[in-house]
Amino acid sequence: MRVALAEALATVGDRWTLLIVAALLDGPQRFSELQEEVYGIAPNVLSHRLRHLERRALVVSRPYSRRPPRLIYELTTAGLELAGAVRLLAAWGARSREEAAPRHELCGSQVQARWWCPTCERPVVEQELGEVHFA
Repeated sequence: MRVALAEALATVGDRWTLLIVAALLDGPQRFSELQEEVYGIAPNVLSHRLRHLERRALVVSRPYSRRPPRLIYELTTAGLELAGAVRLLAAWGARSREEAAPRHELCGSQVQARWWCPTCERPVVEQELGEVHFA
């Protein structure tokens, strides 16, 4: 598990990268929109992080203007898979700041993150986590 976590952190573990991913979870955005959404990020840092995410196949860019050349950025399928991790971290951050936890829109209950086994079609309880292996 530690090797997998180290790899994930090498990809998205800096201050700005997950904030960029979180902004792109709302849908494709232009550079200027990302700069507004990710408050405080310098343009050169945003450019660098976007290139890094593209190299890791988490973000794809496509031109929306040829003159001047302008790009729009969006998450790939692999990038969209980070949604759960981003939400878990945001919920943890909210709890540590004593803010409201995420709630289910339909009934108002606090949501919980759980491990799920698709083969057994049931949640994996804490006592069974010793059986979880990362490949």
